[in-house]
Amino acid sequence: MTPGRIAKRVIVDQLILISDLVRAIRSMPLDDRQAFLTDRRNVWAAESCLRRSLEALFDLGRHILAKGFGLGVSEYKEIAHSLGD
Repeated sequence: MTPGRIAKRVIVDQLILISDLVRAIRSMPLDDRQAFLTDRRNVWAAESCLRRSLEALFDLGRHILAKGFGLGVSEYKEIAHSLGD
């Protein structure tokens, strides 16, 4: 794989998505465990937002590795290790 240009639009879109998902988690009643757990949908929504934000973060890392360094990685574990290197 040959390095190319990192697409600013891809970076911005992923960061906006992550920001929106984190904002959604913060809007939940996190300071009161009982209130949070009273509505089971909070647990599912928080898990979904967290999972989707992590996926977006890894997709962002994959884009940087592919376009910036010409490295093709597919598994999240590989992405984290390659970014660390």
